[in-house]
Amino acid sequence: MINRIWTRIKERPVSSGLIGLVLIVLILMLTGTFSRGAVVEQNGEFQTQLLQRGTLTATVGATGTLRANQSANLVWQTTGIVESVDVQVGDLLAAETDMARLVNTSLPQNVILAQSDLEAAEESLEAFYDSYADLGIAEAAKTLAEAQDSLEDAERNYNYVSTVARQVDIDQAFSNLVFAEDQLDKAKDDYEPYGSKPESNLTRASLLGKLATAQMNYDSAVRIYNIYTTPGTSTEIALAEAEMELASLNLDEAQENYDGAIAGPSALDILAAEARVTAALATLSQAFISAPFSGTVTDSYPIDGDLVSAGQTAFRLDDLSRYLVDVEVSEVDIVLIAEGQKAVLTFDAVSEREYSGQVVDVALAGNTEQGSVNFRVTVELLDADENVRPGMTAGVVLTVTELDGVLIVPNRAVRIVDGKRVIYLQNGSELRVEEIQLGASSVSSSQILNEELEGETVVLNPPTDFFGGDGGGGGPFGGGNGGGFQ
Repeated sequence: MINRIWTRIKERPVSSGLIGLVLIVLILMLTGTFSRGAVVEQNGEFQTQLLQRGTLTATVGATGTLRANQSANLVWQTTGIVESVDVQVGDLLAAETDMARLVNTSLPQNVILAQSDLEAAEESLEAFYDSYADLGIAEAAKTLAEAQDSLEDAERNYNYVSTVARQVDIDQAFSNLVFAEDQLDKAKDDYEPYGSKPESNLTRASLLGKLATAQMNYDSAVRIYNIYTTPGTSTEIALAEAEMELASLNLDEAQENYDGAIAGPSALDILAAEARVTAALATLSQAFISAPFSGTVTDSYPIDGDLVSAGQTAFRLDDLSRYLVDVEVSEVDIVLIAEGQKAVLTFDAVSEREYSGQVVDVALAGNTEQGSVNFRVTVELLDADENVRPGMTAGVVLTVTELDGVLIVPNRAVRIVDGKRVIYLQNGSELRVEEIQLGASSVSSSQILNEELEGETVVLNPPTDFFGGDGGGGGPFGGGNGGGFQ
């Protein structure tokens, strides 16, 4: 090159000043002082764009599997022969709809006997509820009154056999005894002249009746006087005390039953009373399969006459009223995700169609896999059609923020040089490198926080080794990855 320049200088008459300038340039080129690229020719090699303000939509991308709002694989709970299958794939069922049942005679013995157990349990449950009805309350009140009377009698008897009565009571008992004895003596004297008369004699019969009454009154007076004046034996006292304590316990139980009848059964009482019925129903339910929730039959296996066993799959039921996608989002981006954010969903099986979605749940705890921490985010598909089905792989793009009036640079213009994010700016024939700070990023663009660069011309396809360094790949993350904040 130098020889060619020197030949042209010799062929044309030039001033000594121009010759000197050319010689200086040649010297600089030979010594390497003039760095390559400090001045470039405008030969259309670079693509450029002005750094301008605009709207940036920051997104986070992930993939997941489409699922129904609720799904269940229904299995047989016992062995038997299929009697009937009452549904087919595509049927929309209400909760508790019977789907298939087994022949009764093919069921195990415990299932067959559960019917009689259920009847007995239902009778017991009915009696339990009756005990809290008006009749039950009346019976509890009667029992309480009887227990109270029994206790009073026991206390009275205990007092009789364990203590000497008051003197006034003893005096009254003695007076009654003297009077009864006098009446007895008179009755004997009146009867004695007629004692030998025939039994059919009316006077004799009348006097005999008076004598018997006088004798009973006397015996009663003697007994009462003895009770008032003489305590019982230790055995009698112990027996009376035991009867009193037993009567007291019966009264406490009667009072508790009455109070319970008035208050009504507690939730725990009801649960205990219904437990036997529930157990019998659970055993009987093994003879058939019913829908645990409202949904669509998406798969069916049994046919009439099949011999099935416990644990064998019978149906799959899906609630297709909602479609959801669970995706894993990195801990770096999870702080940007919130319920209600918009999402765009795409499916490999449905080409050239985008679906709308919305974040409905964000996990509060992350899962660690292979050293990375991810959080589960659930997105609801809002405009499902007949083309989407549970199990399809879905690409999900979450819109995390929208910024208006921010300075934007295409991600492909950003490079990593010596660990720093830089862009290449062009001014005429010169290029310069500029370190930048990024804010929000999307798949294709990022926000520049260096506001002073507005209006500058950025090179979209800069040379990777223009200024040396590590010359990392395009994109704000060194590898062209979009999305998230930095």
